[in-house]
Amino acid sequence: MQLSVIKLIVISFALSCFSACRQDNNNQTHPNVILILTDDQGWGDLGIHGNQILSTPVLDRLAGESVRFDRFYVCPLCAPTRASLLTGRYHLRTGTSSVTHRKEVMRSEEYTLAESFRDHGYTTACIGKWHNGEQYPNDPLGQGFDEFFGFKAGHWNNYFKTQLVHNNEYVETDGYITDILTDHAIQFIESNVDHPFFCYLAYNAPHGPFQVPDKYFDKYKSLGLDNRDAAIYGMCENIDDNIGRLLSTLDSLQITDNTIVLFLTDNGPNGTRYNGGMKGIKGDVHEGGTRVPLFIRYPGKLPSGEIIPQISAHIDLFPTLHELCGISWPDTLRLDGISLMPFINKDSARFSSERMIFTHHTNNISQKFPGSVRTQQYRMVIDSNQDTLLYDMVTDPGQTTDIAHDHAGLTEELIKAYEGSFNDVVQLGIEPPPVPVGYEQCPLTRLLAPEAKLSGNLHFKGVAGWANDWIIGFASSEDSCYWEMDVIIPGDYRISAELAISEHNIPQKILISNNFSSVINEINKEYLAPVIKSPDRVERIEVFERIWQKVDMGFLKLQEGKQLISIRLPEIRGACDLELKAIYLEMIRE
Repeated sequence: MQLSVIKLIVISFALSCFSACRQDNNNQTHPNVILILTDDQGWGDLGIHGNQILSTPVLDRLAGESVRFDRFYVCPLCAPTRASLLTGRYHLRTGTSSVTHRKEVMRSEEYTLAESFRDHGYTTACIGKWHNGEQYPNDPLGQGFDEFFGFKAGHWNNYFKTQLVHNNEYVETDGYITDILTDHAIQFIESNVDHPFFCYLAYNAPHGPFQVPDKYFDKYKSLGLDNRDAAIYGMCENIDDNIGRLLSTLDSLQITDNTIVLFLTDNGPNGTRYNGGMKGIKGDVHEGGTRVPLFIRYPGKLPSGEIIPQISAHIDLFPTLHELCGISWPDTLRLDGISLMPFINKDSARFSSERMIFTHHTNNISQKFPGSVRTQQYRMVIDSNQDTLLYDMVTDPGQTTDIAHDHAGLTEELIKAYEGSFNDVVQLGIEPPPVPVGYEQCPLTRLLAPEAKLSGNLHFKGVAGWANDWIIGFASSEDSCYWEMDVIIPGDYRISAELAISEHNIPQKILISNNFSSVINEINKEYLAPVIKSPDRVERIEVFERIWQKVDMGFLKLQEGKQLISIRLPEIRGACDLELKAIYLEMIRE
């Protein structure tokens, strides 16, 4: 037999095996799930929603191939939305109340989508922005994900050639961050093509700082937009291109028909721009701050182009995906969300037209407001001034006319419902938890500056103490910063610190202590932390990314249980330019 004939037979056999393998995958018991979440992209940041400037052809096409939920609601801020969609529970019930100072942390006891999928045989990955806890077991690896690639903080400081985390290791990347995250998602999908997978792809664009490749920025700048909007729209179009690459991968792998794809965003737009005439932006409890797109595509199983008018929310994704995938959750799990399948199937017997969706926007248990209640027809808002407003969202979708006085009975009913919901979801409290330290699964713990409590002259470089900030202002021996910890495994821990100090302030002694022991280390050399060049399109409000040096500080004995660890300069004389980014605790294994 000629060699060419043999090659044809081998190739034919290989192709038949490949096709059979794909067919087996398409007939697997459970479908794959890709949950795509963007950051600060509003409802109006899509062409299909009437934006005449922004080009999003891939997402517009995806919407046409999907079930579209026309009145879908999330929280006004990032971390709360993420906690709710991962658990099916209102974010305050999970312990998450805000975006920084550990108020973004979701309790490790929460049972997440990832944990449920993994319990049912799925391989799980979180790619991109996490923002629900920096340390194990509050991080992705502790909350059900087999793989993590991205960052855990509320935002990232540099989108080009940046350093990201792969599981517990820092890795250098080369390229634009949205492209890099998509590359990794594609690699994950290709590696798990023959068994069910859950991919939570959480892009950090178009959140600031506003950085985007030239071709995207230049396109929108040429249309007359200012730098901020040109950057944001450019970031959105780049996302659209990357989702196109992702969907093409499903086609090439022949798994499109067996993969559920969801697209949504985490809050209203991060600025005033086109948003369909709605009132409010990110951070507001009005319609414009909480209404976002939700597309769910499942070819052959869900109708294409169907628009669902019933109100729905982030808390509904947990039960909806379980029903779609044919899996169950523990009977003891208390959900706030409902499955959206009855809306899709027009099964009116399984849903109530009197449903209420609550928005809580407070990080203090003694302050119930601002907040709002959305019914199918009305939105009741109690703002930060505790003014009560009521809007008919059917006749007045732009919320131009307050009708609270004309409907006093309904307004009072909604106020009572809101207060009842708030009292219910905060039963376990919402105080930020101590930093968990000393798990075998993660022997190195990083305590970040924004997680510390400050006293005396100390303050954050960026004032607010958002993610990536650092501590400055040392001027007295009484100035101190401290972290609340919960140590799981007691013993000796190696201490190091990321810091910067100039030669004018050395030598400088640094005292690190906890409730049981202390260590003093003297800094005898200059440590610089140069700023990384950032190609911002507009002046940033975030602190800049810097190259910090890690300095060995000695050893400290930690006892089991809750305790404090503090830092101060015991012999300081006058202002010192010491800048403190983080401290590290590494468990010493015998």
